[in-house]
Amino acid sequence: MTTSCLPPSLELWQPRLLALATAGLGDDSAHDINHLQRVWRNASVLLREYAQADALTVMAACYLHDLVNLPKNHPERHLASRQAASLACRQLAELDFPADKLPGVAHAIETHSFSANLPPHTIEAQIVQDADRIDALGAVGLARLFYTAARMESALAHGTDPLAAQRPLDDKAFALDHIVTKLDKLPGKMQTRAGRALAERRLAVLTEFRAAFADEWGVAI
Repeated sequence: MTTSCLPPSLELWQPRLLALATAGLGDDSAHDINHLQRVWRNASVLLREYAQADALTVMAACYLHDLVNLPKNHPERHLASRQAASLACRQLAELDFPADKLPGVAHAIETHSFSANLPPHTIEAQIVQDADRIDALGAVGLARLFYTAARMESALAHGTDPLAAQRPLDDKAFALDHIVTKLDKLPGKMQTRAGRALAERRLAVLTEFRAAFADEWGVAI
């Protein structure tokens, strides 16, 4: 979505939100500015189906949900979204963001995280959670999976049993296992009907890849 297509309030706030988000980014390419832009783009698609949702609340949460981004193996990973919500609200208040929208932004940021395991109670939070999880699927989600696995020093796949036919799944040791241990469950966890439909289409990319990978790996399926 280009800036010229945005309603005036979103056009006003998008560059400010981008500036806040960019200032807080680390070196994790799976959670870079492009990820934030994709999450907002996903959310924009979902917003078309839910006219009752407040788009500015959704936009702010999409851009600021990773202000605190701890590694997956960090002992306080489950607290990162709450820390991000608190930081986002402080920074937004300093920019005179509409005060009545801050609780909604905070809730959407707090509940977006898989690790936090907090239920989203507003349509805005449901859209943000779905939009973020959709980015873990599809072709880009696949690239993010292996990028993150490399940072965690995981192997690509089990040497002789890539599909875990005769062993327990272990996505900490083998990147390919993550498709089954977590990603193929995401469509069923979507909060919105529109999010579920998009997630199911993107999951098909991962399912086909997993089968093709095992075939090329040299082990019969």
